[in-house]
Amino acid sequence: KADIEQYLKDYYGQRHVVKPGLTGWAQIKYPYGASVDDAIQKLQYDLYYIKNQSLTLDLVIVFDTFKTVLFGKGR
Repeated sequence: KADIEQYLKDYYGQRHVVKPGLTGWAQIKYPYGASVDDAIQKLQYDLYYIKNQSLTLDLVIVFDTFKTVLFGKGR
């Protein structure tokens, strides 16, 4: 458990490098969760987005968000 807490402490703040928006990579790729493991998984998706942010990735996020809103399909 100490490793998990240290991991969150070391990397969680990096999520704030990107301004928050209406949706995000973690939101479309991982379902809602309330556990520490869920928080770590969502953090992994957020760090992936930060490392790989591009117009293409943003368009994928927007498309998947619209698909979820319009058709109710998503996580």
